[in-house]
Amino acid sequence: MKKSRAIILMMGILLPAISSCSKNQADTGSLYVPTSADVSATASLSDLQKGRTIYINNCGACHGYYSPDNYSASGWRSILQNMVPRTGISAADASLLSKYVTRGR
Repeated sequence: MKKSRAIILMMGILLPAISSCSKNQADTGSLYVPTSADVSATASLSDLQKGRTIYINNCGACHGYYSPDNYSASGWRSILQNMVPRTGISAADASLLSKYVTRGR
């Protein structure tokens, strides 16, 4: 009896969490698109473009998209420090993602 209650409780917790992370069909057209003017000493145009793709493919799965302008570079780094471990993306992709959301800063 206790096992069945535990299973029911876990299903009540897990199902909403899993269903809330379905692919977001939000419009990405309003997101910042890197240009050659955004290239910095630490981020090439290719880095920024790849970071945008990583952002679109990973960050919109559980919540909407946020403009890089919504937070400072240090704010984004703090957010990414908490969010990246939840995604399972590689360290290299996390670096590109960071370059995109901080606009290479």
